[in-house]
Amino acid sequence: MEILLLIFLPLLGACASALFMGRSQQAKVFALIWSLLSLGLSAYMLIQFDAGSAEQQFVYDYAWFLKYGIRFNVGVDGISMVLVLLTNGLMPLIILSAFKHNYSNPGVFYGLVLFMQSGLLLVFTALDAFLFYIGWEAALIPVYFICAMWGGENRIRVHLKFFIYTVLGSLIMLIGIIYMAAHNPAGTFSLAAFYNAQLPASAQLWIFIAFFIAFAIKMPLFPFHTWQPDTYVEAPTTGTMLLSGIMLKMGIYGCIRWLIPVAPLGYLKAGPIILVLAIIGIVYASIIAFTQKDVKRLVAYSSIGHVGLIAAGIFVWNVQGMQGAVIQMLNHGINVFGLFFLVDIIQRRLHTRNSDEMGGLASIAPQLSVAFMIIVLGSVALPLTNGFVGEYLLLVGLSQYNIYATALAGLTIIFGAVYMLRMYQRVMLGETKISLSSFAPLDAVEKIVLSVVCILIVFIGVYPNCILHISEASVKALITFVETKINTPAGLF
Repeated sequence: MEILLLIFLPLLGACASALFMGRSQQAKVFALIWSLLSLGLSAYMLIQFDAGSAEQQFVYDYAWFLKYGIRFNVGVDGISMVLVLLTNGLMPLIILSAFKHNYSNPGVFYGLVLFMQSGLLLVFTALDAFLFYIGWEAALIPVYFICAMWGGENRIRVHLKFFIYTVLGSLIMLIGIIYMAAHNPAGTFSLAAFYNAQLPASAQLWIFIAFFIAFAIKMPLFPFHTWQPDTYVEAPTTGTMLLSGIMLKMGIYGCIRWLIPVAPLGYLKAGPIILVLAIIGIVYASIIAFTQKDVKRLVAYSSIGHVGLIAAGIFVWNVQGMQGAVIQMLNHGINVFGLFFLVDIIQRRLHTRNSDEMGGLASIAPQLSVAFMIIVLGSVALPLTNGFVGEYLLLVGLSQYNIYATALAGLTIIFGAVYMLRMYQRVMLGETKISLSSFAPLDAVEKIVLSVVCILIVFIGVYPNCILHISEASVKALITFVETKINTPAGLF
């Protein structure tokens, strides 16, 4: 029953947040405490989790709409456990980072945050395709309202584009889900039934495309990325953190859990094309990031490049690439959250995000400069930081597929080091271009959040096996399953 509590605890907190409609401080504290309860439950489940088993654990299976083949079936394996830890680990930090903002209707705001948490956890634990789709949509709706109600000046236009993109992708995926439910031997929406379906290559290709479009928009992967930079910039900082730190992992997770295993013959046909798109996205986003003076937009484009590398690691479909993708989902969430939090700290004090108007902050904010450097180094994959582990494994996985693809994908590390370190130089070093006399030192909340992020960056970089061993058995089992399904006579073209 732990997994039911895991999913519904944030939902209960979201409902209870309505009691704090006009009380900002109480709403913040309540949301933080509630998110810490979810984190504590995740820690308990991790202690009980058998990392040596590739089987789903903490499984709950209830005949929900049995007439239509729909079951409330949820469980956790090594891959989804990492995403559960990311979701429930980042959520208290995201809520704590919002303490300096006095959002109107705080009960609604934090209720939407907790509601989104519940939807995300349902996505990462669902073993039924219809349930997966419900979680997929449940995570979208609250973040749309967060961005549309508390975003910037252009929030309605920008976030309407985001909403249309994601809803259209979701509807296409729903068509694929319904088709799969109607064409598997069991006639159900269960993940196992989807895996056991024996569809011809042509049908698998269309199923692959239907699922991929939804996942590619969410990640986002080139050329489905056009909603992302403007949405990240116009969203309130909390919304940006939710989108970049956790929500985009829904698309990556979907590729691993639902896309390739369900339609492996479609993957054989379309996989090389997607690999090319991922590498184009890496180079394209990095080049655009070079030109950005708005530091928030720069981080948004850097995220596209990092996600492109993760996608490339998945679509070579080997152990190193997959393990790299799993740990890098966690690392990217930590690093991009840290970067957007730093941007928020600086913007609140200087009232600008333009790096040309900054400079010299290290001289008056040494603690901020140290934290900024550690987070930047994690983002550019310096050895002994978390980013290095994931990107090294991703490149090793790519090298087993094609050395030229590896060289091109590796540009994300080189380009990232250039534009991220140049951003650091412009913001923290050099001449002071704006009055810093009123630049307040870090407060207790900011120190706590930055300390946790920096500790995680270093700890995972020094001891990555604490994450890799959680997912290893599940990754190997999934890869073996897909390879077996491809190589069976029924699976030949």
